[in-house]
Amino acid sequence: MRQPQWLKTDPFKDTRQTRQLLRGFRLNTVCEEARCPNRAHCFSKPTATFMILGSSCTRSCGFCSVNHAHPQPPDGAEPERVAQAAHALGLRHVVITSVTRDDLDDGGAGHFAMTVTALRAYLPDATIEVLTPDFKGNTEALTTVLDSAPDVFNHNVETVPSLYPVVRPQGQYQRSLKVLRVAKELYPRIKTKSGLMLGLGEGLDECLDVLSDLATTGCNLLTIGQYLQPGKENLPVVQYVHPDVFAQLKDAAMTMGFEFVASAPLVRSSYNAEEMIGGS
Repeated sequence: MRQPQWLKTDPFKDTRQTRQLLRGFRLNTVCEEARCPNRAHCFSKPTATFMILGSSCTRSCGFCSVNHAHPQPPDGAEPERVAQAAHALGLRHVVITSVTRDDLDDGGAGHFAMTVTALRAYLPDATIEVLTPDFKGNTEALTTVLDSAPDVFNHNVETVPSLYPVVRPQGQYQRSLKVLRVAKELYPRIKTKSGLMLGLGEGLDECLDVLSDLATTGCNLLTIGQYLQPGKENLPVVQYVHPDVFAQLKDAAMTMGFEFVASAPLVRSSYNAEEMIGGS
């Protein structure tokens, strides 16, 4: 199935400086590991979404190209290297995500908190966004991250509940909603954010139900984008969703009370994240 014109991107941007800097600090980015179609655009700005806790994930989601293997122990020096790289890039908004680490007692929550603390020391005026896994519903782990006071707490539901057995076989839709709800209850002043992919076979009514569920958690910010198959081993695209549908869902979400919604085929969870928090 050929990609439509609205999904075309410009790959011919100069990304060498950002890539060299990241290699110099020995850091991973979700931009590269997940083969994001926007990475040339973001690296040329320059900006990047740092992926901590290694490059191997303990889960095997059907949509994700990140390596699925037994991971190495966390690198205690990584939080400071992230902060140093963010400072070198001159970032005003820093997004930190991770692989899922079900092998760790706290799911890597302490490492997230250390990274936020390091960033505050190097970039006291920057805003910080964390995009975390579900920590298997561990409220203590979630609290550890929130206690470090990020400006935005992001956790993606990714898809509609009916597709979880295929798209997120080790995830639970209701558990993800609970993570967002508990985060808002514990720290109402922290913006909460979530994301949804289209094109995996979901129905429009199912998508609207997900938006309603997210709204009931108090979620402030929302991203909706087109799923693109990152590799042959990943789930195929069922449908390329027309931009008009993304606009329809954005209108519906804003009516439900979201503060800011980015909904378009090439939107990703951390794409233009600085503009998103500034507009909310």
